[in-house]
Amino acid sequence: MPVDMPLARFEELVAEALDEVPPQFAAAMDNVVVLVEEFNQEEPDILGLYHGIALTERNSDYGGVLPDRISIYRQPLLAMCDSEAEVVEEVLITVVHEIAHHFGIDDARLHELGWG
Repeated sequence: MPVDMPLARFEELVAEALDEVPPQFAAAMDNVVVLVEEFNQEEPDILGLYHGIALTERNSDYGGVLPDRISIYRQPLLAMCDSEAEVVEEVLITVVHEIAHHFGIDDARLHELGWG
């Protein structure tokens, strides 16, 4: 049975997950915003999505662009969990996973590292 959690509490969990990012990585994040959304309309079951140009792919032409976005999808995360403790864990994994994409780390490597 999915976890029933108010939006405000879910947003707190995302903020707490962001606070877990080591300071050197948080400082290196550039031109990116993290948003909570209910779900992805094209792929309603995904947990998160990085929209942007990874730091490893930016070159001297990069500039004057809107911030990259990391979307964390509330409904699929709540649907896959049976307790708030599971939501906390899955939100952290999803936030770290999407931030890693900002740094140019692909899904295969994330799975190898246990953040798949």
